Amino acid sequence: MFAHERPVRTTLAAAVVAALLAGCGASVQDDPQASDRVQVMRCGESVEYRKPERAVAYEGGSADKLFSLGLVDQVAGYVMPPANPPVSESPWAADYAKVKMLSDDLLNKEVVVEARADLVVAGWRSGFSEQRGITPEILDGLSIQSFMHSESCYNYPGFPQKLPPFEALYSDLERLGQIFGVSGKATEVVGGLKQRVGKVVEQAPKENPVSVFLYDSGTDQPFTAGNQVPPNDIIKLAGGRNIFAGLEQRWTQVGWEAVAKAAPEVIIILDYGDQPAAKKIEFLKTSARTKNLPAVKNNKFFVLDYNEGISGPRNIDGLEKFATYVRGLQR
Repeated sequence: MFAHERPVRTTLAAAVVAALLAGCGASVQDDPQASDRVQVMRCGESVEYRKPERAVAYEGGSADKLFSLGLVDQVAGYVMPPANPPVSESPWAADYAKVKMLSDDLLNKEVVVEARADLVVAGWRSGFSEQRGITPEILDGLSIQSFMHSESCYNYPGFPQKLPPFEALYSDLERLGQIFGVSGKATEVVGGLKQRVGKVVEQAPKENPVSVFLYDSGTDQPFTAGNQVPPNDIIKLAGGRNIFAGLEQRWTQVGWEAVAKAAPEVIIILDYGDQPAAKKIEFLKTSARTKNLPAVKNNKFFVLDYNEGISGPRNIDGLEKFATYVRGLQR
């Protein structure tokens, strides 16, 4: 299973600080016409939001989205399990330094209540959890607002929504812009991200896409990326083909037999602390099930940072890095 609901982890790797993100840390002025109450979609459900003043973010993707919109002054704190890289490596390190770290564990109701949060930003089953007793419905009953990453809405009970992962990222930034009254800033940020993606697509190979397997974790059976998570778009837009792009899933378990049959030319390794990329590569090179895969035999591994793989602005950093790798491949 993907990292959010697995034992917590740390990772190496630094994100690329692109020109768009160079203005990190600056707060923004409210849009003059912004209302204190707005109707915005939460997954497939229209919800009335009042403008938050004490938001709590779960994981780097949530905090990055808020910080990219210049909302540091409206963030009361963040919950950051060690699956995330150190916040000092973030393009928004200065913003993280201004905000309290509330917990280094999984999201829970007690932390949110204690922080006097008026909005919680997280994903469905990657933060919000029925098992752990923190869902939008439960928080609604406590008069605490919630915002879910659109990418995670694919399997949200009752109000699902299905968007391509990058479209979901853009949608989140625009929706958060509405909620916080900074739609102008959101339009600017989304426009910059789309421009960067467009440059990658222009340069990407147009024929014979390289076959790619994303290895998240697992030895008996691997966890990988279906077509509902950001790495699928990273692979596709860079000129590759996710061998499991046909799976209408987010992070999902498959069989090694299916991996072997697809014979991937490249393996993307999702990097975690207690399962760092080097150890995963060592496993792939020594396991009888994987050592003869074309990617393994040819040492074609690409390491994707945790925050480049979960929904957030750093997805575009991951795309640019992987696109450069694909263009440099000798086939």
